[in-house]
Amino acid sequence: MELNIRDKAGLVTGASTGIGRGIALALGAEGVRLAIVARRRNLLEEVAGEIAAAGGPEPVIVECDLMADDAPAKISQAALDGLGGVDIHVNNAGGSRAFELDTGEEQWEEAITLNFTRQRQLTHKLLDRMIEKGWGRIVNITGKSEPDGINGAFCAKAAMHAWSKGLSRDVGKFGITVNCIPPGRIMSEQILRNYTPEYRQWQSENEIPVGEYGQPEDIANLVCFLASPAARYITGTVIPVDGGLRRYQY
Repeated sequence: MELNIRDKAGLVTGASTGIGRGIALALGAEGVRLAIVARRRNLLEEVAGEIAAAGGPEPVIVECDLMADDAPAKISQAALDGLGGVDIHVNNAGGSRAFELDTGEEQWEEAITLNFTRQRQLTHKLLDRMIEKGWGRIVNITGKSEPDGINGAFCAKAAMHAWSKGLSRDVGKFGITVNCIPPGRIMSEQILRNYTPEYRQWQSENEIPVGEYGQPEDIANLVCFLASPAARYITGTVIPVDGGLRRYQY
């Protein structure tokens, strides 16, 4: 399918590894002019080099910690200066760690800021240009709605789903769509760090209907489609890409 997104301007956060890297590579292969954001510049340079070597436009590199108070302003200004605006915005950066019953306010604030507040702030800084152009795509990489216990990231991802649905209803008239993708078990640094090979094999055989963990390109393929004109009538959705792992969606 011809996606017709060549020469669109895109911004991908958390683009140095894993899902974000896969999304950046896929959009770059489609000819999207990108600004790629992460904390580790050396890894961003590797991604940029790979995109350029494959014939894609040389990305704008934005080294930034999303937790910094000035991150939304810094990232949006870099995208504006380097690309002239953003047509496709992918909120991918985030992180998760288990909470205890007595987890303190600092860790709660960190989780909500990293996984919801900064994404919301950055998106709203990009909306005016999308509204002016009468076209835009916002894709949020979120998380599951079946928490195994207390976890600030799960709460933040639920907020992302609610905010995205509300935003989609306000900006649809401007040709802007807003959708969420909660990944299942997608191979990444975090997966390799948190789950042993033995557990990954057991879960693949016993809990994932398709029988294996996913790859970043499994997420990236859907992102590219949602970013395209072909997906103009899809908005306000939460679309899991998890090999059938999740038993319930709400």
